Amino acid sequence: MRLSLVASALVLSSLPAVMPQAPVRAQGAPPRVRIGGSSTVFPIMQQAIAAYQQGGRNRELRFELKETGTSAGFRQFCKGELAIANASRPINRKELSQCAKQGVRFVELPIAFDALTVVVNPANTWARHISIAELGRLWSRKAQGVVTTWQQVNPAWPKRPIRLCGPGADSGTYDYFNKAVNGTSDNARTDITSSEDDAVLVRCVAKDPQALGYFGYAYYAANAASLKPLWILGGKGLVAPSVASVQNETYVPLSRPLFLYVNDEMVRDQPQTRRFLTTTLQNGLQLVQQARYIPLPSSTYRLVESKLYRHVLGSAFGGELTPGMSLGLALQRSLEQTKRPEFR
Repeated sequence: MRLSLVASALVLSSLPAVMPQAPVRAQGAPPRVRIGGSSTVFPIMQQAIAAYQQGGRNRELRFELKETGTSAGFRQFCKGELAIANASRPINRKELSQCAKQGVRFVELPIAFDALTVVVNPANTWARHISIAELGRLWSRKAQGVVTTWQQVNPAWPKRPIRLCGPGADSGTYDYFNKAVNGTSDNARTDITSSEDDAVLVRCVAKDPQALGYFGYAYYAANAASLKPLWILGGKGLVAPSVASVQNETYVPLSRPLFLYVNDEMVRDQPQTRRFLTTTLQNGLQLVQQARYIPLPSSTYRLVESKLYRHVLGSAFGGELTPGMSLGLALQRSLEQTKRPEFR
């Protein structure tokens, strides 16, 4: 199912929980909006904040934006410490439980699509593509200390040492990649250069001809002169990471949606925060393109805005991380899960 035919389904989801305590701020001071989580989504929110402040509202809100990784962001979010959690994967069951226990109700807002991109140094003359099976052979836990050369990944490649550069365990990219490639989100070797900061991973590969790494598409696109992307042999054949391959659903299983998770009580208490989010969604296509990610169809941003306006609570994904599911099916499932009378 093509994205253009089913994208509106992603904006309809619901999961009730209990109410959190309203945040406290100094008398007369503008509200502080704390945003944390995914380094993948970080560039989109940088663009959103800059656009909002340039619109003459720079004194309406104080922003605190940090990139800590999706999992770390959810830990803060489910304690009521963040107004907005950036996420490069859906919220999982453990995090849903933590939010419910702390009384944090949220709205799940899709903001963009991404192509997880596997890259090498441009001086690498032998690797042009890699299969999901080869990635598993290289990145799984059982490869630690064992698979140390390029030739062990593919016999046609040279017997040279390979250096791996990848996200840390607090990264949603780490979770998604390992689930897609190795079967579970924690099945990963640790003898690598790791960081939740994707800029560190870019430098890791760009400076070492023997390196291979992976991160969000935007970080490749912004550094294309110093990185070489590998085509991926997955469920739809040999496909390059690109805007087109994500939109036509051939870049599987490494394409994924990106999200904002919004503390519903904070939005209700702070109309300025709602205005910021509304402005962000109204300009979503432009902001996402400026951040070098893959935007939702323009009509879908209006529907996502409606989801925020109507306070449609919870996650459409039921705490499950399901790489390999087409984006169209994910959107369709979102529609089927939320045919409740109050949201029709």
